[in-house]
Amino acid sequence: MAKKARKEKKGYFHMGRVVSIILAIIPVTSWILGIITKFVQGGVWKIICGILRIIFGWNILWILDLIWMIIFGTIFPFI
Repeated sequence: MAKKARKEKKGYFHMGRVVSIILAIIPVTSWILGIITKFVQGGVWKIICGILRIIFGWNILWILDLIWMIIFGTIFPFI
């Protein structure tokens, strides 16, 4: 019997794609989870990206995150 390949969960905190798209539709949760995701990823550039998401995440990056989540299943790779 062949083992079924597991789908990689790339959304917010490796939740499923559907759950991540639903969370990305809501601007406040998308903004907060995008910031937390970048800080958790670590590294100087990811922390800078998280700070930029605090400033610009509620408008420009929300739309980009929504599009990226629907098409690619992950948040917008700002940096």
